[in-house]
Amino acid sequence: MLSLQTKQGRIRVTACLLGAVFFVGNAIAIDPAAEGRTLYQNQCGGCHSVETNRIGPRHRGVVGRRIASVADYDYSPALKRLDGVWTPTRLDVWLSGTQKMAPGSTMYLALDDAEERHLIIAYLKSISRPGGSK
Repeated sequence: MLSLQTKQGRIRVTACLLGAVFFVGNAIAIDPAAEGRTLYQNQCGGCHSVETNRIGPRHRGVVGRRIASVADYDYSPALKRLDGVWTPTRLDVWLSGTQKMAPGSTMYLALDDAEERHLIIAYLKSISRPGGSK
């Protein structure tokens, strides 16, 4: 316990210090990929899986992968027309409005919350690098 002596008397600041330590400790412990995993499961998990194709293609390795390139998935013509690779920036554009990026694609999603998109992309990055989380 920490006490301070003032002209008005002794002040105990234990609660404030413990609160500050708790806040700082939790702020440091936040893992964007872990938070993104939960958002991914809630926002994307209805149609996508990390390991297997479902309504949408599997996502393990998506960051850095050519667009519409999972060999055993049947992509829409709109997605097949896109060129390039899935980078974090492109995924952010995609998640902010799939129909704006590829009109006529079979995916209809617009995540307005930039922080949620950032966290989901952090998770996708974590499962895209060799030895990434499973």
